Amino acid sequence: MQARITNCIRRSISSAAPTGVLSTTYRGTFFEERSMKILQDHLSMSLRHVGGKSDGGIDLMGWWWLPPPSSGPGDAPIDPSLSRRRLRVLAQCKAEKRKASPKYVREMEGVLHRYISLLNPSPALGAASTSQYPLVALLVSESPFTKATILRAQSSPVPFFLLHIPPLPDPNAAATANEESDSDEEPNENKIGSAVWNPALVRGLLDGKMEVRWERSPNGTGRPGLWWGGRRLQSWTPDNASEADLTLDREDSFFEALAEGEPSG
Repeated sequence: MQARITNCIRRSISSAAPTGVLSTTYRGTFFEERSMKILQDHLSMSLRHVGGKSDGGIDLMGWWWLPPPSSGPGDAPIDPSLSRRRLRVLAQCKAEKRKASPKYVREMEGVLHRYISLLNPSPALGAASTSQYPLVALLVSESPFTKATILRAQSSPVPFFLLHIPPLPDPNAAATANEESDSDEEPNENKIGSAVWNPALVRGLLDGKMEVRWERSPNGTGRPGLWWGGRRLQSWTPDNASEADLTLDREDSFFEALAEGEPSG
């Protein structure tokens, strides 16, 4: 899958996207696949594509592989396969020119609450007992987030991760820039604009251990990097994650419930 996504990105840089209505679908699907590759290669997430007419607003789903909250600074560099726990991720990708608005945060809150209700229909039980795997809402946007969107996510009780992945440059401009750029510069298809998470995630699920730091290369370019307990966190996902491993508990019922709860169109 990784090779297919990489080839898709390279082909898209050198060729124009379809026009009209089809271009909207193409752009959305391409952005979802590009996001999935970046999340796997740099942010320790193994995800699969879900998007469709009955996706209920979910484009990607899978796992986020992170150290357990009890691990300290000296634990981060050890063999990741022996030290990582997994968090359930439900993601929505927005490839839009206008800035991402707070309504997308509200939509993702609704998705997670419906998922929790499906797993745990008894109101007497707390959300923590819905699953052995904690839930994280991931919102990926091709355009920057508005200040109101960030504030809305920061105040949400839902663990939120907001990720901005800037659009790829014009193919002709990209070719010229690549010829003049330093070899240490991050490839355009891998660039991350910003990464923000709320207190419910970093202080709750992650126990205050993880942070984003802006890392710069010798030529002055940079990108956000994940740090755990004061040390850089190696990006890692299992090599043998199957399609079944990336599915949700009661997935069919979940998407049926989401589709019923979403307005048509």
